[in-house]
Formats: sequence, structure tokens, C-alpha cells
Amino acid sequence: MSNKDHITEAFIQLGRFISQFSSEEVEKKENILHNDLFFDGFKHQIKLAKEYNGWFTKENIRFSLDGWSTQLSEDNIKQWLNNYNTDQVTPKTVAIIMAGNIPLVGFHDFLCVLVSGHHVLVKQSSNDKHLLPYLAKYLEHVAPELKGKIKFTEDKLEAFDAVIATGSNNTARYFEFYFKNKPSIIRKNRNSAAILTGNETKEQLDLLSEDIFRYYGLGCRNVSKLFIPKGYNFDAFFAAMYKWHPIVNESKYANNYDYNKAVYIMSEFDMLENGFLMIKEDQSYASPIATVFYEYYDTEDTLKQKLDIDKDLIQCIVADGFYENEIPFGKTQKPELSDYADDVDTIAFLLEI
Repeated sequence: MSNKDHITEAFIQLGRFISQFSSEEVEKKENILHNDLFFDGFKHQIKLAKEYNGWFTKENIRFSLDGWSTQLSEDNIKQWLNNYNTDQVTPKTVAIIMAGNIPLVGFHDFLCVLVSGHHVLVKQSSNDKHLLPYLAKYLEHVAPELKGKIKFTEDKLEAFDAVIATGSNNTARYFEFYFKNKPSIIRKNRNSAAILTGNETKEQLDLLSEDIFRYYGLGCRNVSKLFIPKGYNFDAFFAAMYKWHPIVNESKYANNYDYNKAVYIMSEFDMLENGFLMIKEDQSYASPIATVFYEYYDTEDTLKQKLDIDKDLIQCIVADGFYENEIPFGKTQKPELSDYADDVDTIAFLLEI
């Protein structure tokens, strides 16, 4: 087995390891490599991640781990990598500057760099610093050839050949200047939108609530904007959202809800709300926490033209038979390995540096 095959196998074993933490009750399983060495330690890292970042609830960490344990199956990884030829790669050091908005948000970039045959230099967000270094140690135990190929730093990035950086529109300008002489993928703010016709089933609207509320709406794949036809009735929408009403008992979410509601009331903005979610007519895609913006469309053709113009602002479009590359209701936070951020093929980039 080649080094690259060993690395791929290590991620498959990692998927099996984290599957133990992906249900409501953590369950230690048999025949997991190095489980006695790592199981209790990862439970502790999850606890630290929750204590350090109030947005990282047990449920949201579990949801992230469940997604990765599913994607890191042997069939999924091999089917994904069959689309690429990684045999001729000359190893380079790729720096990754990670966001920290949702648990393990930078894991896909980390995975791409290592399975393509490169070394990785990771600069994590302070908001999400506990889980990935521990999982990296697990990978090194499964595939000792990874030792020396994974490095984490809190200092200024040095000695790297390419960079993948994720941040805000403001930090992206800094990244573009600072890394102008390096091959790079630089990601800015993006948000996701759903297109409604008024003919959605109850099940579809229930699934849409997952796209809106998962991770408190903090992810770029969360739906923060609705496009609706004139005369749209929000009754069925609000009925479908109601199952998420316990979210307002989470203090960080409740504080944002109260603050944004007060701002809207004092500014005399028109909005509808149900005690834990506000919807407001607004042309922006980026809505505050506990708020979803909406915008009316006249015809499907004019909406498609608008979406084409705004494509650099949009991460996902949720719809049913409306738009090319649309995502089904309820699937925004369950991406496949081939669902690349900003629609930029990370593996293809890494094979060209």
C-alpha cells in the first residue's frame, strides 16, 4: 500500500472513530483502531469545545461529527478521489486559514490537502481550536507517515507554498494583498437562499427549518434569505418553523434575538416574528442571527437573472426544480465531499500548485 493509500485509509478509520460521537449518546464501539488511547480524550475535547464557545452545543458538535463520519466512508472517499490523478504530485506545504463559525468548518480543506499528497500548515480560529488537533493526532497514529506533514500554528504563517484562506470580505482584502505572490483560494462572505413558490409541501418546509436553524444560522450554507412570489402567505412557513422554538432558550441566541428585535422596532422596520424568528423584507443576503430576509420576485426568469448576477454572494440555492445545481430542502448542512465551497474545486487547485 502506498503512502497516499495509507493516508486515505487513515481518514476512513477516522470516520469510524468519530462515528462513536455522532449520536445523542456517545457509544464506545468494538474494533476501532487506537480506541483505548483516544476515546476518552476526544470526549474531553468535545467538552472543552462546548465550554470555550457557547455556539458549539453538544447537538451542533454531534451533527458535524455525524456528517463527517458519514462522508469518510471507504466508498465515499474512493468514489470522490477517482475523479483525480494524484500520482504525480510533488509535495508542497499548503497553509490553511480556517474560519470558526461552526464546528470543524475547515476540515474539508484539511482533508483535501492531505489526500492530494501535500503537507498542511493550519492556522485555526480561536473559536474552534480543540477538535481538529486531536483528530490530527489520531490520524498520525493510524498512518505514522503523516507525522511531520501536519503542523498547527498560532504565529505568523511562514514557509508555505500555497494558501487556502477563509474569512470576511474585509479580511479577504488583506489576504489578497498578503498572499498575492502565492497560489491561493481566498473565500469571502457568502450566504444561502431558498426559492419558494407557495406550493411547498409541509415536509419541504419542515426540512427548510433545518437549513435555517442548524448551527444557529451561522454557516455560509445556512439559508438566510427567501425569495417568494407576490402575495405569499407565511402561515405554513411559520408553522413549519415552530418545532425549533426551544432555540430561544439558548442564551446566546436569545440575546441576539432580543437585540435585533429591539433595533427593528426602534427603527420602525416592518417585520413578522413568532417569538424566536423574525422575517424582514430586505435585498441583502446576509441576515443577522434570528432573522431571515425575504424578497419578492415577479417571474422565474427575472429571478434567475438576479441569481446569476449575484452568484458570487451565494453559497447554496435551495429549491425544487427551479435552478441548476440547486440543493434539496434540508440538505444545505449535509454537503458531499465533492461539494466545494464557493464552487471552487479544491483538489484541482491542489494538483496544479
